[in-house]
Amino acid sequence: MKDFKNYILVGIITAIIIYGLSPYLFGNRVEIVQATINPVKNNQVQISYSDTFEKVKDSVVSIYTRKSIPETGIYYKDRRQGLIRKKQLMPSGQGSGVIISAQGHIVTNFHVIAGSDEILVMSSEGKEFSTAVIGIDPLTDLAILKINSKSKPITLGNIEEIKVGDIALAIGNPFGVGQTITLGIISATDKEISPNAYSYQRYVQTDAAINPGNSGGALVNINGELIGVNVSISTKGGGSDGIGFAIPIDIAKRVIKEIIETGEVERGFIGISAEKNFRGKGVLVNAVLKNGPGDSAGVKHNDIIRKIDNTQVNEIKDVQKIIGELKPGQIITLDVLRQSKIVQLEVLVSKMNFDLR
Repeated sequence: MKDFKNYILVGIITAIIIYGLSPYLFGNRVEIVQATINPVKNNQVQISYSDTFEKVKDSVVSIYTRKSIPETGIYYKDRRQGLIRKKQLMPSGQGSGVIISAQGHIVTNFHVIAGSDEILVMSSEGKEFSTAVIGIDPLTDLAILKINSKSKPITLGNIEEIKVGDIALAIGNPFGVGQTITLGIISATDKEISPNAYSYQRYVQTDAAINPGNSGGALVNINGELIGVNVSISTKGGGSDGIGFAIPIDIAKRVIKEIIETGEVERGFIGISAEKNFRGKGVLVNAVLKNGPGDSAGVKHNDIIRKIDNTQVNEIKDVQKIIGELKPGQIITLDVLRQSKIVQLEVLVSKMNFDLR
């Protein structure tokens, strides 16, 4: 009798175990795993950038441009008055911009507004503002606009704190769908694309999606600080392929400061160009502008610039950076290698004009 009770007890326990395991043994139960209402506990970190977005969204605006059309333009019917009218202005482009002062100054790409006759700014709340162009800098593809409205400026970051692998957030109005945020990392901090004789542009590269319409928008870090002005993508299919570029904040800062203060960006110019495929020590001069500052100082074709004011130069961008930051009227000393001898030349820096590019 005792053994019989033991058998019954073992049978009951076995039945309970089988019942509990049956969903996993026979697969007749679908289990959905759902997040809890408060998933962050103890020392766990919640991964969200909503605070960053809230911090910067009111500082990023949409930009719409319109161009006038020739006298032989398009006619349309005014439905309200039943009259045939000629369109004077046609929508021509769309991009983004970043508010950089409480007085309504906005930085954007020059190519976003180039050739337009009217520029409208739309805030994150949908309010429209007419604008004034304060200044442009085609060499860095930047422009400064201004609206007559008290605005919320973004915080400007520091280029020294940007590192490869940092989180980056791109905010703008891609394809005109409205304000959008995309997430990525910094892939490079000093990327050079198609260098030319007067290229003053270096780029922050990111895999955050930057699509048409994002141009002129903000690239920010997780603190909501502006680290770049979005400018373009490298793509084969026309969409975002994970290679986006932004104008670094250090370049943007200089342009912003000079345009707001003087209405233009003033750069030094010595009238020489260099061979980009030269692999020797220094920078090889491949052309000298006749009667330009370099020509007047005695710089010759095939000279190799080794130093500028005792600062060694190894790449074209080294020369561009040094000369570009000089002011007209300054005198610099070039150490050039000519026929195996070092020759020192004093050059009077002049002002760069856009027609000299």
